[in-house]
Amino acid sequence: MFKLDRKLILSASVFTAAALFVAGCAGFSNSNTTHAQPSIDGGVYYPVVNGKTGPYLVDRVAMPMKINNGRIPTENELKAWDTDVMADGTGLPEGHGNASDGSEIYDAKCGSCHGDFGAGGAGYPSLAKGNAYSMMDTLKSQRSVDGADGPNRVFGVYWPQASTLWWYIKDAMPHQATGTLTEDEVYALTAYILKLNEIKIDGVLVDDEYELDREKFLKIVMPNRDGFEPNIAGPKSLPGVRAYYAKAENFGGKKVKPSERCMKDCQKPTVKNIYVTNGGIKDFVPPMATAKDLPKVESKEFNVAKAYEENCAACHANKSMGAPAIGDKKAWAAVNKKGMPAVYKNGMDGINGMPAKGGSNLSEAEFKLVVDYIVGLSK
Repeated sequence: MFKLDRKLILSASVFTAAALFVAGCAGFSNSNTTHAQPSIDGGVYYPVVNGKTGPYLVDRVAMPMKINNGRIPTENELKAWDTDVMADGTGLPEGHGNASDGSEIYDAKCGSCHGDFGAGGAGYPSLAKGNAYSMMDTLKSQRSVDGADGPNRVFGVYWPQASTLWWYIKDAMPHQATGTLTEDEVYALTAYILKLNEIKIDGVLVDDEYELDREKFLKIVMPNRDGFEPNIAGPKSLPGVRAYYAKAENFGGKKVKPSERCMKDCQKPTVKNIYVTNGGIKDFVPPMATAKDLPKVESKEFNVAKAYEENCAACHANKSMGAPAIGDKKAWAAVNKKGMPAVYKNGMDGINGMPAKGGSNLSEAEFKLVVDYIVGLSK
C-alpha cells in the first residue's frame, strides 16, 4: 500500500472486508485446535471441527486424499535456486561496473524491449523518466481531467529498494536469455539505470564513469524508501505486518465479528439527503455554484528556439567553443553520418566535454526537438 496519497474509498473497504473473509475461509488445517496467529494478511485459519471449517462443510472424500507434490529438492538444488538479494546486502555478490559499460550492454541486450535510454517500448515498462527526486511529486498526481498526467511509477521514483533491481536483472533479464549476465555486467547495467534516474549515492551523482561495486551499492537510499506501508524491513517485519493488518482502520477496512458477516449496506450513511421541492432552496450562503464546466487546463506549447537560446547557443553559435557551430554544414555533415539515433544518444549522454543534455533539464522528447532544430539550421 502506497501512503503518499491514501484515500478511503467505500468500494475498497468492502473489497478488503470481503478479501479477509475469503482468506479466513480458504486457509484451514486438519487440526481441531484453534489457530495460533492470523496469516500475514490478517486472515484467520479455521480448524476443521465436526466436518466444517467455520460455517462451511468440507469434502470428507477429498480431505484424507494424499497428493503427490513431487520430491524434496536436494541441498545443491536449493543452493542454486536461493539467489535472493536483500536490502541489507544478503545475497549480493562482489563485483563492479560503470554506467558507460552498462550503456553498451543495455543497447545490445535491453534496448529492444525497454527503448532508448529506458524510455519504454514494445509493451515493456519504462525504467526512467528523468530526475527521480524531482519526479517524486508525480506520485500524488491524479488523472482528474482529460489529458492530465498520473503517477510516475518508474524504478527511480517508485521502487523503495535498489536490491530488487539488481536481483531482477540477474535472475530474469534479458527476457530471452535469463541467467546469462555476469555479476559485473549486472553492476554495470544497474549503474546505467541509476544514472538515467539521476540517483545519488552517498551524495555523489552517478555518471558514466561512476564505478559501482557492492560497498557503494549498499549505500544507495532510494527516494521512495519510506513511501510504503506497512514497513516490511528488519527482523520484526512479519510481526509488524500482522499487527498492521490486525487494525482494519489502517487500510480502510472494517473489523467485524464472524457472527456479523456483512456483504451489503455494511456502513452507515455519511451523507444527509436533501430533497429539493417547490423551486429549490435559494438561501445558501455563499450561493451554490451552478457551473458544471470541467476545470480549464492551460497548455504550454514548447518553444524550441527559446530552448536552444537558453541551453545550447552559448556553445553551438560560436565556432571557437569547439562544438559543431550552427550553419557549419561540413561539421554537421560529419555528425549526421552517425545517424540521428546516435546523434540523440550522444547529446543525451554527453560527448567531447558536452554535459548530458547540454546541462539542461529538458525532457528527452524536448531535447530531441532541440537537436532536430539545430540540425535543420545547419543543412
